[in-house]
Amino acid sequence: MGSITDSAPLTLRPATAELRPVVEQFAQLYRHDMSEFLGHLPAADGTFGFSTLPLFFDEPGRKALLIQYGAAPGGFILTRPMPEGRTSISAFFVVRALRRRGVGQQAALQLLRSRPGAWAIAFQEANAGAARFWRQVATAAVGSAWHEETRPVPPPAPATLPEDTWIYLNTSS
Repeated sequence: MGSITDSAPLTLRPATAELRPVVEQFAQLYRHDMSEFLGHLPAADGTFGFSTLPLFFDEPGRKALLIQYGAAPGGFILTRPMPEGRTSISAFFVVRALRRRGVGQQAALQLLRSRPGAWAIAFQEANAGAARFWRQVATAAVGSAWHEETRPVPPPAPATLPEDTWIYLNTSS
């Protein structure tokens, strides 16, 4: 078991087959966190469904990355290509012990800078921490050269889900 140090290096690692179980475990924690905002309940066995997670390991263009904090896994990021050419950050999770320490922002900026281009990041306004976080990340990445839109979640998602706020930015310049 690792401990928190201010000097631990942070890296993003592709989630290989060997690392997939780590991401799958973190995905349960992520879905638990999101249940507060999306109203998801666990199944009878206590696990949260995440039907699209396998796509990030199997579908071309989608990526699963492990956030590595020193020797310890610290979270994960899921990205996918969007039809209009942007890359979407579909899921972003940092373990609680590393939150509010700059680790999430460092990981997000490392990701955005590693793939210059157009990005789209969705979150729900009810998740005030995520709203604040992503606006800070966008500003740190491109200054004021970003914008946001609010859109309903498209079908087949249930109509009861809250609208998504999307941040759009381009890290090419």
